[in-house]
Amino acid sequence: MKRRYIYLTAVVLSLSGCKESFLALAPISSTSTATFYKTGNDMVIALNATYGSLQSSGQYGSYYVVSEIPSDDTTPVLSGSVTDQDEFDKFYLRTTNPFLATRWNDGYRGIYRANAIIDRIAAVTMDENLKKRVVGETKFLRALMYFNLVRVFGDVPLVLKETTDPAEGYNYDRAAVADVYAQIVKDLTEAEASLPDRYTGADVGRASKGAAKSLLGKVYLTRKQYAEAATKLKEVIDGGVYDLLPNYADVFKAANKNHKESIFDIQYKKGSIGEGNGLPNTYAPENSGNAVVQFGGGGNNRPTADFVNAYEAGDLRQNASMATGYTNAQGVRVEYNYVRKYSDAPTVSGDSEDNFPVLRYADVLLMYAEALNETAKPAEALPYLNRVRQRAGLAAKGTLNQAEMRLAIEQERRMELAFEGHRWFDLVRTGRAISVLTAKAQAIGIKASLTENNLVFAVPQSQIDINPSKIKQNPGY
Repeated sequence: MKRRYIYLTAVVLSLSGCKESFLALAPISSTSTATFYKTGNDMVIALNATYGSLQSSGQYGSYYVVSEIPSDDTTPVLSGSVTDQDEFDKFYLRTTNPFLATRWNDGYRGIYRANAIIDRIAAVTMDENLKKRVVGETKFLRALMYFNLVRVFGDVPLVLKETTDPAEGYNYDRAAVADVYAQIVKDLTEAEASLPDRYTGADVGRASKGAAKSLLGKVYLTRKQYAEAATKLKEVIDGGVYDLLPNYADVFKAANKNHKESIFDIQYKKGSIGEGNGLPNTYAPENSGNAVVQFGGGGNNRPTADFVNAYEAGDLRQNASMATGYTNAQGVRVEYNYVRKYSDAPTVSGDSEDNFPVLRYADVLLMYAEALNETAKPAEALPYLNRVRQRAGLAAKGTLNQAEMRLAIEQERRMELAFEGHRWFDLVRTGRAISVLTAKAQAIGIKASLTENNLVFAVPQSQIDINPSKIKQNPGY
């Protein structure tokens, strides 16, 4: 197999496919790039490999480390001298922390795969409608990967073509955040125009027009372009493709995945084929044996007492999302907060069927409420907030002013989207991260006085060492 490099980090093109469905992304071939990318089938296989990259540890496999651990919702397990996750939790982050390097490297591996498709597909003779769709899906995936990189690191290299020579990596410095977001918007706008509203059969789960619109709405919200966000999110709502499921717990059942509330999920398939979801084992309590999940757990991403206390009485989401203890093999109750939103029984350790939700309809409703509120329309935002609350078994909120609505939406997003990778980025987006976490600093053990520097994480030291003339460290690290 040929190898390509970005910043001297090996990027191996793992070609993946499936006889029946793109959802099973187990590698079935390793092919030289000199003989690949020749047919429509080759392009679909390469696209499937790009979807498959989302499962990697540095993308969604350990997404909780950068999206939840730094927030007030969860805390990591500590094992002896291993503090890699604790550094994110308490803000004493080393530039050599392995989660930084993995996130950077896996992000650019996925982007490399996307760039190769976009660069090569024009020369391939294939069905033109399929070609258009493949390009649209690929641009959605590239936009998603850049969105996650720019939110974690700030300025990042903007690589938009296939890298074919190791020396090319030295030409890229860190592009400004505004330029990265401009490319994300461009990719999503083009993807939206190319993608279908729905998929059927083996293609269910691919990026759709609604996924592109929803992510674009989130990008606009992040950039504080509230009117644009409201417009795009309203298109998703008015499209009639998605709706809330009546029962919150059903949203996360593996047997029910890719349902009408799902807009875009990371797809997993158990069966000892290397495509299973590891979160049920990752999150189950340490030393719990098989009491919570078969093959035991790692105790990661534990809900904090502050999070548990944030639930309103009668909130139906609590039992579906987490537990405060379990009964061990001896019949003894063990007090231990843990996530159980992902709970499918694994085939082997780390091999469950649960999908991971990236975008779902409840998120869209709450983002739309936020966009309306930030355009001074709290009364118009209220019904969308209340739709989510009432599904959770909670009473509808009455009239709220803009400031009250901001806090109500923040609270609702915290409980509705718990353990789905939103809380830290929500607090950063709304400018509330420093004040919220500082107020709880003693309770959650923060080791530093938080500043704007803490709102993005350190660039991996390995990248600076490789290319010090171009890649500079973020302030404060």
